[in-house]
Amino acid sequence: MNVLWIMADQLRWDYLSCYGARHIDTPNLDWLASHGMRFNRAYVQSPICGPSRMSFYTGRYVRSHGATWNGFPLRVGEPTLGDHLRELGVKCSLVGKTHMTPDRAGMQRLGIEPESIIGTLVAECGFDVLVRDDGTNASNYPGRCAEDYDQYLRDNGMDGDNPWEQWANTGVTDNGEYRSGWLLENAPLPARVPKEHSESAWLTTRGIEYIEAQGEQPWLCHLSYIKPHWPYLVPAPYNDMYSAADLPPVNRSEAERQIDHPLMLAWMDMRVSKSFSRDHIRDIVAPVYMGLIKELDDQMGRLFNYLRSSGRMDDTMIVFCSDHGDNMGDHWFGEKDLFHDCSARVPLLVYDPRSEADSTRGTACDALVEGIDLAPTFIEYFGGTSPPHIVEGRSLQPLLHGSDVALREFCVSEYDYSTRDARRAVGVDQNDARLAMIFDGRWKYIHVETMRPILYDLQTDPNELQDLATNPAYTEQLARLAAMHYEWSRRHHNRITRDAATIERMTDEREPPGIIIGYANREELEDDGLQMPPHTTEM
Repeated sequence: MNVLWIMADQLRWDYLSCYGARHIDTPNLDWLASHGMRFNRAYVQSPICGPSRMSFYTGRYVRSHGATWNGFPLRVGEPTLGDHLRELGVKCSLVGKTHMTPDRAGMQRLGIEPESIIGTLVAECGFDVLVRDDGTNASNYPGRCAEDYDQYLRDNGMDGDNPWEQWANTGVTDNGEYRSGWLLENAPLPARVPKEHSESAWLTTRGIEYIEAQGEQPWLCHLSYIKPHWPYLVPAPYNDMYSAADLPPVNRSEAERQIDHPLMLAWMDMRVSKSFSRDHIRDIVAPVYMGLIKELDDQMGRLFNYLRSSGRMDDTMIVFCSDHGDNMGDHWFGEKDLFHDCSARVPLLVYDPRSEADSTRGTACDALVEGIDLAPTFIEYFGGTSPPHIVEGRSLQPLLHGSDVALREFCVSEYDYSTRDARRAVGVDQNDARLAMIFDGRWKYIHVETMRPILYDLQTDPNELQDLATNPAYTEQLARLAAMHYEWSRRHHNRITRDAATIERMTDEREPPGIIIGYANREELEDDGLQMPPHTTEM
């Protein structure tokens, strides 16, 4: 049995037709949903690439693994999915993006050579790497991870000092002039790279090649795409497949701009938010975002055709998700960030080939699930037992196999905004630049360190336009949700070197062998069924 774990980057859940979108058609992902289970309320552990992915890859909350922002290393020794699966004899491989930053200082301190087998696994978040492409391939980007795609473009006649920049991230005007994909005004231009050589097409090819090369050893392939993440540029015909007339209405209100929360106002004042709050910017970028999604869905069709024709649908679990969404002008914000559903809620489709999942095929599940739930799901799928003192997620297998169980009372997502412009705008020390979301299925509570909280009622306000935190009528809800956050914050999360059974045994055995504490005499000792340690001098 194998797993193909597909992850898109910055893909909104409500831009897929299987989730009810009417402005775009994604028939191939709809097909996957019709053969598996669609999870309607899946939330990531942070609405930003790096920390979200580190939670996916460890099965642990951001506060637990500590990689709280892009470029913050995952510390040496943090157990990963690859570590757990290798114990089960499963090959765990990467094709695409991880956004992993290795803890090189920790490796040096422990004497781990980066080029060694252990060093390579530590540096790549526990994955055996077939190809890594993080999609941030500017020439001066640290840890660029673009050499494979660069070479592929050169092999196909697309040369240059930086083929990614000069082909995949360059648009072409009607008169043949080149324009950079970094500038939003150029988004509607077709990318210079042909669609058959785009990053999405290339990664699909590499994923198929990986599967074709596998033998008898069970495997998990993390096929991780870098789109529809910016730069918002896509090859023809996807660049002009949609127009502003195809867009859903932007989800924002003037009342949101009158909010008395200094952090939210500062966020609206950041450059990316101001850009996407301009209608003409959203009207040219969002259709291209849709084109990137359409291209990805077409590649899913190509991939699923291969899986069907090769017989792999019979022995391979297929999981499709995203690492976070995209605000795309909603709530007067751009990019990802923060905890509105457009950013923190993600699509999650799971096809389980086993007969036990037959009863749930084509169904939807409204249970509250989190990104960290995938790691224990995979461990259990391969016959292992998820270590609960390490992995904080809950296996989805009971839901996939038709059990009506509640995995949790609430979802948690976290955000470290210490590196964002808004932090300095509100004068918050970097140590206090922390946000946490508690969502119980109706009420979304956002803890803001040093400031008042934020509260939304998604039952009466599904668009999350009205912050209720300052309304005295909701004092009780605020207190209840704050207590949930406090309870979650106090849970064990770093005691990962001793499992529960070991701790119970240590309790039963009291002190270690040869250690006697608190006994006044031999009689008390023997009354407890204990004996003096051997070789003592007492007669």
